[in-house]
Amino acid sequence: MQLDRMVAFHKIIGDPTRIRIISLLAAKPWNGGALAGKLGLTAPTITHHLKKLREINVVYERREKNTIYFYLNKSVISHQAEALIKLSQFEKGEQSLEINMEETAKVIENFIGPDGRLKNIPAQRKKKLIIFRHIVKGLKEGRKYEEKELNEYIKRFFDDYATIRREFIINHFMYRENNIYELNPEEMWAK
Repeated sequence: MQLDRMVAFHKIIGDPTRIRIISLLAAKPWNGGALAGKLGLTAPTITHHLKKLREINVVYERREKNTIYFYLNKSVISHQAEALIKLSQFEKGEQSLEINMEETAKVIENFIGPDGRLKNIPAQRKKKLIIFRHIVKGLKEGRKYEEKELNEYIKRFFDDYATIRREFIINHFMYRENNIYELNPEEMWAK
């Protein structure tokens, strides 16, 4: 479940040394030896902390000749921060773009044919999200879907399954790891 990943992320990141590493990497890439020197720690200690940060994809590495440089994956940090904010807003009932039932029914009627297939993807974001919510309702929370299985499911609605699958990830309807897809809790979905 996505909530488990969120908890793991915050547990791993909740270490003063790791926060200091993230702070340094936010400005520029560093190699392990330079990080150890800057933080006054041993190389094995830095290696341990970087390994933990790589586990949650906060840090990635690139080799330049004989030196490995570590980079901060800012998009992962942003995603986790947004997810936490959305979660707190959801529980307070402060959802933006609250969609009423009548409007939802009208959008579905306009874009979904009598055969249940999507006629075309709406251009307007609000309508697009309504359609994606409609499509994703047939997926089960907590179940892991292989990419091929998810493609087959999406093809029931629309032939361009790759676009819809990508939109599911972009709009946080689903989480992808190693070509395995899992439905996020509804409070994390784009509003």
